[in-house]
Amino acid sequence: MGSLEEQIKLEQDNSSQYNTTQPMDRMIKKEREELRQLIIREAYFREKITLSSGKESDYYIDARRVTLTARGAYLCARLILDKLAGVNYDAIGGPTLGADPMVGALGVLSLQAGHPKNTFIIRKSPKGHGKQQQIEGPSLAKGARVVLVDDVATTGKALAESIDVLSNIGVETVKAVCLVDRGEGAREAVAARHCELAALFDISEIHPSSPR
Repeated sequence: MGSLEEQIKLEQDNSSQYNTTQPMDRMIKKEREELRQLIIREAYFREKITLSSGKESDYYIDARRVTLTARGAYLCARLILDKLAGVNYDAIGGPTLGADPMVGALGVLSLQAGHPKNTFIIRKSPKGHGKQQQIEGPSLAKGARVVLVDDVATTGKALAESIDVLSNIGVETVKAVCLVDRGEGAREAVAARHCELAALFDISEIHPSSPR
C-alpha cells in the first residue's frame, strides 16, 4: 500500500479521463454515437401512442430504458457536462421523472472532473407532508445560477414549469439541456422564459422521418 499522497495522485490520474469540461474531442464524438445507438436500440419505438402532452404520435422514446442503465447514465452525464463547458452555474437538476436517473451521475462525474456540482429534483407539486418541499436536494440560495436537464422534450411544459418554480425562489436558470428534442415547441417554451434549450440529439437523428 503506497502513501496517502500516492493514493491521491492515483485517484486524480484515474479521474482525469472523466474531464467533462473539455471541448468535444474524438472520445466525446465516439460516446455520443454510442448513446445515439443505445437510444435507438433500447428506447425508440415505432407505434401509435399518446404522449404526456396529450398529443398523439407514431413513435415514442422511453428514455428511462437508457438513463436507468449504468452505461446510459454515464454517457448522458458525460455528454451533458461536455455541453455545459464554459457555462457558469452552481447546481444542476430537473423535473421528475425525466431528470431523476441522470442527476446522480451528473454529480459524480462533476466531482471526478474536479468541478463538483450539487444536484436537485423538482416535484410536479409540493410534497403533502414533512417540509412540503417542491425542490428536493441541497438548498438553493437566492441568486443561484442553475442548469435544468430532462430526457425527452416535447412541448417543454415540464422545463418551463421548473423554470417558474426556481424563479419564484430567486434562482436563475441559465441553461436547459435535454437528451432528445422532439421539435414540438420545447425550445420556444424555454426561450419564452429567457433561457436556451440545448439538446444532445435532434429528433431527426433518432426518428429518421422527422424533418430537420
